[in-house]
Order: sequence, then structure tokens, then C-alpha cells
Amino acid sequence: MKIAFSPCPNDTFVFHAAVHGLIPEAPELEVTYADVDKTNYMAASGQGPDILKVSYAALPWVLNDYALLPCGGALGRGCGPLVLTRDGSRDPEFLRGRTVAVPSERSTAYLLFRLWTAQHLPGGVGKIVVMPFHEIMPAVRDGSIDAGLVIHEARFTYPDYGLKLMTDLGEWWEDDTGLAIPLGAIIARRTLDPEPIARWVRASVEYAWEHPEASRGYVMAHAQEMSPEVAKAHIELYVNNFTRDLGDEGYHAVESLLGRAAQEGLVPDFDLSLIRS
Repeated sequence: MKIAFSPCPNDTFVFHAAVHGLIPEAPELEVTYADVDKTNYMAASGQGPDILKVSYAALPWVLNDYALLPCGGALGRGCGPLVLTRDGSRDPEFLRGRTVAVPSERSTAYLLFRLWTAQHLPGGVGKIVVMPFHEIMPAVRDGSIDAGLVIHEARFTYPDYGLKLMTDLGEWWEDDTGLAIPLGAIIARRTLDPEPIARWVRASVEYAWEHPEASRGYVMAHAQEMSPEVAKAHIELYVNNFTRDLGDEGYHAVESLLGRAAQEGLVPDFDLSLIRS
């Protein structure tokens, strides 16, 4: 079975046991490691693998072909994307007419940014450029762009680049809605039976928690020169009870985000009931 997920610590931590044959009911997995900006488009191409990690924001483009699994993904509180600048301005007006780098046009981070700017900066920013997420902070630091929308371990490392926080979009979303932040989803082709897939994905999550040292070498081998301390903090932030099971609270957060985005015309019209089916 073909699967694609990112080399980020939360994904390698979650899938380590399944990939390494430690979950008896899991099939043999052929893994493609790709950042979310790639997997979002792989899923929408019609030629994507059987299972993928994508942004929740990408679901409207893929739900006819892929089903959302209730486990394995990233959804939580206090884990949202950040808008960073060099000068430390907290005024959204700073972004008017400026260039902002984002990690993917179909990322949850960018969707949250567009919802935030619709509320705080009508008319939007000057220019959006898409960059690999690990290139964004150096570009802001060096002045080639004015602001950056960052994700993942950047929450812990941005002060090392001399950057300042303009806004925490996760904090804004939680204050605005009272809901958790949907970040990354695990999806499987609708031609497959999702129930056994969800069982072994959940078993892989639980194995990772029960044997936290087992995945360390695998996680760090893909951690893109990240320190062990940052990798550990990354996992603790993004792998939580929603990773084991979305539950009603998780599904409601996803439906609220994508329903609001559809009302704003930021994603294609789609059948919201497909999120739970």
C-alpha cells in the first residue's frame, strides 16, 4: 500500500510502528516523504497514493476521491501558525502592500491567514509568494520578504532568526470560535475500506506513545537537522488525543473551518457531509 506523509517529527512518530512492521494488521507500506505543499496537490491530481497526510484546508478539492480518517492527523490547541516580521509590528496594517511568504496555497495556515486578513485587513496584503516552509524565516530575516507565515517547529525557533511575532493565528482562531485548530488530516482512497486502515493507524499512534524511544532514530533521521529537544517539543505539541480520535469536537472544528471558508469563497463548494463519511 502506498502512503505519503511529511518528514516532520509528528508524522514519523505517528507512522513509525506501521512503517516498520510493528503493527500486525498494517499492510506493507511504500512510503513517499513529501512536505504538505506537495501532498495537497498529489491528492488533488487523481494520481496520488492510497493514503496521504494533507492540510485540512485541501479537503474540499479531494473529498470526492478520498475519505477523512478519524485518526493520525494534527488538530489541537496552542499549535497554530504564526505571522512573523523583523520589526515587531503588531498592527495588521503593516502588511498592506507588503510581500508575505506562505508555505502552501492550500495549507490550513494560509486559509487561517486569509480568514484573519478578511477580518483585520480588508483588501488583503500586497503580494503572496509560496515558499518551502524551512526557507521562510531566513527570507524574512534577510529582508527579501516583509513577513512570513510559518508552521511546525518554527513556533520554537523563530527567535533564533531575530524575528518577532505579529500574530498567532491559532490563538486568534481559538478566541474567535472557541474551537481547536485543524491542521493536518490523514485521508484514504474511497475505493478502500477505511475501518481497517483507521485501526492500524490508531494502533501505530498508541504504539508510539507506549514506546517513545523506539521511533527516535527514525524521527531524527528525517528531522532536517532539527535538534532532539525541538523534535520532542514538536511531537508533544502536534500529537495529542485528537491524533488518536477526532471525536465530535474534532469533526466540528473541521466542519466549522471549511464551512466558514466556503461561505467566504476561499475554497470550492463541496458537500460538508463528506467530512464524516
